[in-house]
Amino acid sequence: MRSAFVLAAILVTACGPSVDPGSHLSGRTSLQDRYPLSPQTSLTPGTTCKNASEYRYPERIPYCNRSVSTSLKNKIIKTYDSTFQYTIASMPRNDFKIDHYIPLCMGGSNDNTNLWPQHKSAYAYTDLLEQKLCLHMERGHMRQVAAIDYMKYAKNNLDEAERIDQEVDEIYGEL
Repeated sequence: MRSAFVLAAILVTACGPSVDPGSHLSGRTSLQDRYPLSPQTSLTPGTTCKNASEYRYPERIPYCNRSVSTSLKNKIIKTYDSTFQYTIASMPRNDFKIDHYIPLCMGGSNDNTNLWPQHKSAYAYTDLLEQKLCLHMERGHMRQVAAIDYMKYAKNNLDEAERIDQEVDEIYGEL
């Protein structure tokens, strides 16, 4: 039994925590319960750019330049910690990025209602998909609404990110 536990601990350390987006709702029993695996939509429903610095893609998507101050990043972490009893602030800061729930390349905003502390174990699943979706928008293959729907679904269902990636390839073509 002990060897199975040690093996599991090695795998979690090497590969990151297992992905169970709903696990944070139960008791705090593991490392992954110390931070969100997906945005908490009560704080981070996702918002699009209202003050565009430019318009991109054939669809002319409003684009906001990246502008998230260190103080806003710290506020996001503090709010998530205090609201949901996470302990992000006590963890290594380089294990997290402040993620745009609706990515900037899809027309997302820099507003705090579009930002959340994303652990590296989560963005390992979503960052490449984000790039792919934005390239499809840039090439006119995909509309903004579809890209946002795919991205939000992937960020809330990490265990399905690979399937979503394959579906995008099947529907819109491989890049």
